[in-house]
Amino acid sequence: MTSFIDFLSRLQPLSPALQSALLLAPRREALPARHVLLTPGQVARRVYFLETGLVRGYTLLHGREISSWFMREGDFVISILSFFTQLPGDETVELLEPAVVSSISYAQLQGLYRDFPEFNLIGRRLVEHYYVLSERRARHLRARSAAERLALLLADFPDVFQRVAVQHIASHLGLAPETLSRLRGRPGQGG
Repeated sequence: MTSFIDFLSRLQPLSPALQSALLLAPRREALPARHVLLTPGQVARRVYFLETGLVRGYTLLHGREISSWFMREGDFVISILSFFTQLPGDETVELLEPAVVSSISYAQLQGLYRDFPEFNLIGRRLVEHYYVLSERRARHLRARSAAERLALLLADFPDVFQRVAVQHIASHLGLAPETLSRLRGRPGQGG
């Protein structure tokens, strides 16, 4: 739990009352690899903080898994559309490694916003941070060559090939696994 509160306090100093509420609110769990946090058709009711581990979000397109994103320790994880609308989503959120997560419900989050005005600043900063990441990811995937997409992923996530299966990385980059293997074999592409 300390890492969750430490992370938030780096964004904004926390009042003693907010710290107390944050100590009581989260549910902390150790979960195995391949544990699914959300399946298509479910409403995302919780926001997760990854103390340890790695998670991916993916959707199915014509029977194929398309990895949308990867998050690792120190990140917050939600299915954005489902969580903020509180409607069923089409995304699967799956742990790729054993993980320790702290989570709070949508209702708890709304209560923290209501009861602690300073928490609204934290929420805004988190939304801004993850919106920038999402926008950068979308632009890279739309406007870059395959080699550039791979280079950018490696710059952001140098150990991705040690932690994520090649087929998940390939689907994230919009490539066939064979194409990704050829790109990795080029000088300077590493991975």
